[in-house]
Amino acid sequence: MRKIIIYISLIITTYGFGQELNLPVFTQYLADNNFVVSPTYAGIGDNLKLRANGLTQWVGIKGAPDNQSFYADFRLASRSGIGVSVYNDRNGNTIQTGAKFSFAHHLVLDYYSKQYLSFGISYNINNFKIDINNFNTTYENPIIDPFVTDNRATNNNNFDVGALYRNKGFFLSFNANNILEKKFDEDLRVAEPRLLLNYQIYSGYTFNGAKGTGLEFEPSVYYQMFSSDKRSSTDVNFKFRKYNRNEDYYWAGISYRFLNDQFLKPLNVGPMMGFKKSVFYFGYAYQITTNELSAFNSGTHVITIGLDFLRGISNCPCTESPVHY
Repeated sequence: MRKIIIYISLIITTYGFGQELNLPVFTQYLADNNFVVSPTYAGIGDNLKLRANGLTQWVGIKGAPDNQSFYADFRLASRSGIGVSVYNDRNGNTIQTGAKFSFAHHLVLDYYSKQYLSFGISYNINNFKIDINNFNTTYENPIIDPFVTDNRATNNNNFDVGALYRNKGFFLSFNANNILEKKFDEDLRVAEPRLLLNYQIYSGYTFNGAKGTGLEFEPSVYYQMFSSDKRSSTDVNFKFRKYNRNEDYYWAGISYRFLNDQFLKPLNVGPMMGFKKSVFYFGYAYQITTNELSAFNSGTHVITIGLDFLRGISNCPCTESPVHY
């Protein structure tokens, strides 16, 4: 039993060590909110889009990661868009809060074949804090470190850049996140890497079902790689949507995440579903933990609530909604 407890502690510590490298991305971007993974999506669509996410990981394990985030993006004129996201992320005794401010510009490569190219940039501000209120002595460490006398915190600023190519139902985005080296207090975190750069690729194809059925299908993949230690993972996803005559729809899908050197050993796998009714949006995703921690938790839960309103059709097809009303 003691070995199991140590193992769980190491897993959570490892996750916390890499927490600031990137906020947890599970299936939030699949809840019709591609802006989660790329600033290039800001302004694409016919509405002001608001999304709020609540993510609870490894339910049943004390101190497991818990995250809340909010996203908003809308169009400026016909070819540009702006967006903002704010987040609060807690993992054990570490707390991370921050915001991203994004701008995107969209170009038409070819009107007839519906080819578009978008560029985006985000300015990030991040606060990382160590909460010492729950620090306790243990058998191995009977005395709390005398140098830890208050809640240690540090602020960092960084940038993300990205590009998005679309051709009818096909989309491909590439992003470089945290392109600057991190500056931090040497007394606070000596061992953490300065290089936070990570790359993300998100691609897929949206195609319609038989005419008159209102069905839409979307297979996609999401790849992420960290420069500091070359870790990488991939999501393989599949979704379908069913529209009615009032522009409302419901959707369902499944996601499969794995480390790229362990394809047959998934990190998470699980279903997701949601609906849009008038201006209201709701989505839910459940990720089953498939590693050794599965015996100690009931999985990861993600809830998304959103509003799409202030509808205004764009004068440029490069920012029109991909939904054909």
